[in-house]
Amino acid sequence: MNLPSSLSAQTQTRKADHIRICLEQDVQFHSNTTGLERYCFTHCCLPELDRKEIDLTTTFLGKQLGAPLLISSMTGGTEQAGIINQRLAEVAQHYKIAMGVGSQRVAVEKPQVASTFAVRSLAPNILLFANLGAVQLNYNYGIDQCLRIVDLLEADALILHLNPLQECIQPTGDTNFRGLLDKIRKLCVKLPVPVIAKEVGNGISAAMAQKLIAAGVAAIDVAGAGGTSWAKVESERAENTQQRRLGMTFADWGLPTAECISSIRAVAPTFPLIASGGLRHGLDVAKAIALGADIAGLALPFLQAAAESEAALHALVEVLIAEITTVLFCTGNATLEQLKYSKALQRIE
Repeated sequence: MNLPSSLSAQTQTRKADHIRICLEQDVQFHSNTTGLERYCFTHCCLPELDRKEIDLTTTFLGKQLGAPLLISSMTGGTEQAGIINQRLAEVAQHYKIAMGVGSQRVAVEKPQVASTFAVRSLAPNILLFANLGAVQLNYNYGIDQCLRIVDLLEADALILHLNPLQECIQPTGDTNFRGLLDKIRKLCVKLPVPVIAKEVGNGISAAMAQKLIAAGVAAIDVAGAGGTSWAKVESERAENTQQRRLGMTFADWGLPTAECISSIRAVAPTFPLIASGGLRHGLDVAKAIALGADIAGLALPFLQAAAESEAALHALVEVLIAEITTVLFCTGNATLEQLKYSKALQRIE
């Protein structure tokens, strides 16, 4: 695939802009929340447990994790992004948690930046996800490009991210989503690794989840509303007044993360499910697990820590693990499976 060098440069510049804006600007949802604050755990004053024996291990897509955590897809394609991904991979390997990289479209367009994504040598044993925008299947991408990015990463699965709102606001966004479900179906058949369908912060409904499951995806990452608003991010990058206004109008658009988890679980009780979208600490993670998610993804907290130092990343994972463990201990559950079926999480009316 031969693409104009100007297109490659635009994609690379966008990656750098995204990191800068997420770290420096207020691009979080304000009026729309994750919905997790509407739930609380019933405290158990006598857990009958030794906290040291609590087990946070779990299995997802056939691979064991030390904790139910995913470093959500964020970045790649620039020198700074490469450093961030290296640090994230090292901490993922240390704690045996999952990791996804940012969209690898830039690595297809500009192969010389592929090394900013290639972290397998630093994390030989982790559950690692490649990543591509699903809409690219309508823009000259197919099985060959998908295989290339999976091979580059030596990935265990491919995330196809769904971002119609972001593309509407993004300068020169790709907005032809027609016929994508059928292309996803064909890709799921041909690709030798599982395909994960993921939103980018506006959520996946139960009805849409059912269509994606029928198309053959192996897991869903709900990526609901309540965290980073990519409408706001793209508004900060706007090249004209209309784009800026669109970004602000739709800044709080989307389905709350908690609603996505519970509604999808109602129609797909055992389907592999990742909770992400506005999760900021271990209590959020525990609530997502109790609602039915299998693992939980965080992005901004990991980005902030990775931009600071390796030590900050280790401190973040340590506190996340401590927070999840504390929830299990104070609800009287020794494992994540027990927590999920304990009915310890109650909706606040």
